[in-house]
Amino acid sequence: MFHLERLSIDLSNRCSKQCEFCYNHSSVSGSTLWLPSEVIDLVKDCAANGLQALSLGGGEPFEYEGIFEIISALTPIVFVSVTTNGFPLRNKKILKKLLQNKPDKIHFSIHNPENSDEVDNALYFIELLRRENIRAGVNMLVSADKIQAATQLFQRLENSGIQRNEIILLPRKFNFQPTPQQVSQVADGKPFQSPSCLTQCQPSKRFCSLSWDKQVNFCSYSPSKALLQGFTYQGIINALNTITFKTCQI
Repeated sequence: MFHLERLSIDLSNRCSKQCEFCYNHSSVSGSTLWLPSEVIDLVKDCAANGLQALSLGGGEPFEYEGIFEIISALTPIVFVSVTTNGFPLRNKKILKKLLQNKPDKIHFSIHNPENSDEVDNALYFIELLRRENIRAGVNMLVSADKIQAATQLFQRLENSGIQRNEIILLPRKFNFQPTPQQVSQVADGKPFQSPSCLTQCQPSKRFCSLSWDKQVNFCSYSPSKALLQGFTYQGIINALNTITFKTCQI
């Protein structure tokens, strides 16, 4: 039986980084159908029905107008995390607003382990935010053609004081997808954090995602989507009940 405890919402598919492998097809000219009030109303109703944690992504969530309104309204109700590439935080106005409206945790995405600007930027803001009592970690994309670079980065992250349980290894999808053995190699064969789909693809009984265009799915990567049927917990459940789950490999 499905019972929603963790929800991911992609606030937009707008992102200045516009990675070519992005599952959300994000770009500088990306858009959104979400109003901040709609996100807040939906999550409040879900929290009243047992939701415990909310993850805000994109696109780049700090390029979404209204992100801080959402964080401010929802952190007293559920655990709120934000996944970001970190580059918008170079803008002092955005960083100031973040420090005034603190989420419970920030995940910094590192897509290119060989890119020193990308890595250094993430490490700089992780240290800064921790001084401000904001938990921070890394979502590291693992690509089959960059295993050595990913392994070196994993070691660097650990050496910088980031714990293994604060690093999530995300296998790249669709092309250059690594094997479970390759992902394990990045972590030196020791226990590591990774999505459950690394070894088995199936819908969760506790998690679902919502896209920038208000579609519900058991997984952000899966092609099986259904339009949200109202800004309520039941609206999500009704949409999920119409889905025949498909893996992202189909």
